[in-house]
Amino acid sequence: MKISKRLQQIEAMATLPYQHIWDCCCDHGLLGFALLSRQISRQQSGQASSIIHFVDIVPDLMGKVQQKLERFYPDSKWKAHCLDVAKLPLTQYQGKHLVIIAGVGGDLMMQFISAINQQHKNLNIDFLLCPVHHQFALRQKLIALNFSLIDEVLIEENQRFYEILLVSSLSEISGEELGDKNNKISAVGDKIWQSTTDKQSAISAKYLRKTLNHYQRIQQGYLQTSRQNKADDVQHIIDAYLAIPKPIIL
Repeated sequence: MKISKRLQQIEAMATLPYQHIWDCCCDHGLLGFALLSRQISRQQSGQASSIIHFVDIVPDLMGKVQQKLERFYPDSKWKAHCLDVAKLPLTQYQGKHLVIIAGVGGDLMMQFISAINQQHKNLNIDFLLCPVHHQFALRQKLIALNFSLIDEVLIEENQRFYEILLVSSLSEISGEELGDKNNKISAVGDKIWQSTTDKQSAISAKYLRKTLNHYQRIQQGYLQTSRQNKADDVQHIIDAYLAIPKPIIL
């Protein structure tokens, strides 16, 4: 099953040993199906596998996803849930959880994460996040929640850019999850401005220009309507992106 570059990258980052992986706002279930296919290969080689949970609040959509699951993955480990992402029943399932939220804005994503974190303060939860906008605000929220960074990636697909963040609800991470990487979340990103190829460096540079232009247009709009306070609020975001070193090749 062919999936987009964005979903391929998300799938590739869901590699740590999780007993439960929650594919939230699962759209047509493509990411979850890809994860299930990978699980089948793991089981065939005798490796431990995860239960893949498909979550969406739209009944018709979840009904179609469940039909496909029953048809194509009858012997695999999956569960379908028609519910609000903010109400995931994590405590009903033992083990380590990865909650994947993609395809929605950072504003809605912040609501989901805050609700999940509030309800499950005693659980160690990893979140794999790919917001379609409001990335700066989302990162600020993760910092306020004292989350830790495991990994972050920037990709370009169909002339759109996506930041993908793998974070932990723990304030400190040690061992294999982190290695020698810095676990602090940056409001503007850190690793996404570094690369190992000219192509990736060009993507980072283009994304930085686009992001700066976006916030500068917002600021101009506020100034044109005499909302100086709002314009000042945007200036600190612009300053943060201007302070990023020129994207470099490692």
